[in-house]
Amino acid sequence: MTPSSADHRALLRSLFDAAIAAAQPALCLPPHLPARPKGRTIVIGAGKASAAMAHSLEAHWDGPLEGLVITRYGYAVPCQRIEIVEAAHPVPDAAGAHATQRIRQLVAGLSADDLVIALVSGGGSALLVEPGQGLTLADKQAVNSALLECGASISEMNCVRRHLSGIKGGRLAAACYPARVHTLLISDVPGDAPSNIASGPTVADASSCADALAIVNRYQIALPPAARALLESGQGESIKPEDARLDANLTRTITAPQIALEAAAQVARAAGYTPYILGDSLEGEARDLGKAMAGMARQVVLHGQPFQTPCVLLSGGETTVTLRGKGRGGRNVEFLLSLAVALDGLPGVHAIAGDTDGVDGVEEIAGATLAPDTLERAWAQGINPRASLDRNDGHGFFQALGDSVITGPTLTNVNDFRAIVIEAAKG
Repeated sequence: MTPSSADHRALLRSLFDAAIAAAQPALCLPPHLPARPKGRTIVIGAGKASAAMAHSLEAHWDGPLEGLVITRYGYAVPCQRIEIVEAAHPVPDAAGAHATQRIRQLVAGLSADDLVIALVSGGGSALLVEPGQGLTLADKQAVNSALLECGASISEMNCVRRHLSGIKGGRLAAACYPARVHTLLISDVPGDAPSNIASGPTVADASSCADALAIVNRYQIALPPAARALLESGQGESIKPEDARLDANLTRTITAPQIALEAAAQVARAAGYTPYILGDSLEGEARDLGKAMAGMARQVVLHGQPFQTPCVLLSGGETTVTLRGKGRGGRNVEFLLSLAVALDGLPGVHAIAGDTDGVDGVEEIAGATLAPDTLERAWAQGINPRASLDRNDGHGFFQALGDSVITGPTLTNVNDFRAIVIEAAKG
């Protein structure tokens, strides 16, 4: 019996849910906790998953501890000994700036007997905010907004952020010295480089102000004068790998996009589909990736190459969107809409794309699903799919069709998730 549209939608959602479940802090954090120190234990952190990480840490820590972590509005998880503060993402606000100052105060004056546990996940770049020398919060907000719109990759954006910050790029770890810092990371970046996760507040950074300035010039980003001056002067240099203050510190990545993809692959196998993980760090323009993936899906459907059907093509990584229109964009729905336009109703292909944190772009919508009749249903409502793509209106397009995927706060973040289900050709 041929699966129905409802069956496909349920399968797609089960793949996405499995990816999110595999990245939950309650599951992946406990095995990575350090031994109790002789002195105090201070917990700090920032990110969309940081509150859930703090909750898991409290449940498995057998000694005294105190601390403060910053998470996105709506992502708080109640803790008894660790204070949870909510702030804005993706553009920082005063709440994040004030909480960051308090974290600095918490780690001031520690001894070599003390331990700092840093809980860091995606989103921390906006939540942990301390403007660099001569900058204001308004400057940081302007820079973040410009970076989000220019089409730069996440690694490029975070390079600029590190060199315009007073706390990223290892500076927070240096502030903890001589206490040891044990950093637990949930990766949301292609390649899982610790310096790129939340812009690396507790790890060394090999990039330079010159690198950041080159990125600014490449994308013709209009920086506030004080920000450009900081980069040009070299005074925004981050903490380098040879810095002795970081020698005793340890960093552990407790979960990452690859783990989430492998969990989804297990669900696909159980449902009778052969999974193929195409990569956990696919980058580039979302619409370009959509076209490329459509071409691959078409080759599978028409020629059984490079994979036999039925199969599921899985991928992760963070794409970019260069804003050209004024629609309700989001990189996952931009990818999916581009995929739909390129597939042009090709039978047997269903897909889902979503951000594992539950927020695609600035919308409280994780992503959307795609079916062979998506374009037909859009045209029936008078919606032009290509025009929607041209104005970056992925959320508007899929919401009108009732195909949005809404999860609410997932309390984790291992970046984007994409699954393309391809059925066997009808004989």
